[in-house]
Amino acid sequence: MTDYVTAETRGTPGAPLVFTFHGTGGSETQFHGLASQILPTAHVISPRGDVLEGGMARYFRRTGEGVYDMPDLARRTTAMATFLRAAKDRVGADRVVAIGYSNGANIAASVALAQPDIFTDLVLLHPLIPWQPAAQPGLARRRVLITAGENDPICPPTLTRALVRYLGAQGADVTEHWHSGGHEVVQSELEAMKTFLTTA
Repeated sequence: MTDYVTAETRGTPGAPLVFTFHGTGGSETQFHGLASQILPTAHVISPRGDVLEGGMARYFRRTGEGVYDMPDLARRTTAMATFLRAAKDRVGADRVVAIGYSNGANIAASVALAQPDIFTDLVLLHPLIPWQPAAQPGLARRRVLITAGENDPICPPTLTRALVRYLGAQGADVTEHWHSGGHEVVQSELEAMKTFLTTA
């Protein structure tokens, strides 16, 4: 199992388990505190990506903007799923949430596509899945929030909407939140995340 550098905050028994995943160049602290603010009793675990691109941490390799090294993605998805499952078993939570931004959203989504029973809820901020995933009936009834920018140069809105359609076709309960900007995370996204996570 990959030995990730992590931040961890212990929660109260029976509270949700939240995993957070940073964007390219971020770290395990990027969303860790935010998760604890939104769900104060939650157990929060935030792994740092173990791939370096120009000195910036990521969760898997790519050969260009929006061009993924698919064999590497497959290997690292399996490694991440193994890490998450072990943490889930250790904590024993029934509700397991993923919060990921950009590259972090992409690894969370890739894990959910491969092993959909790990997460009950996913918050995907500016995800980019530039391929057509195979059908995954295990995503049925999974709660998913997708937030994105209408003018995002990194994650084209057409691909984001294709992911929304795909998840809906699998039976997932998908909520969308759009803003008029680009790849940045804006306040309205954080508010949508809070509403999504506190009204389950």
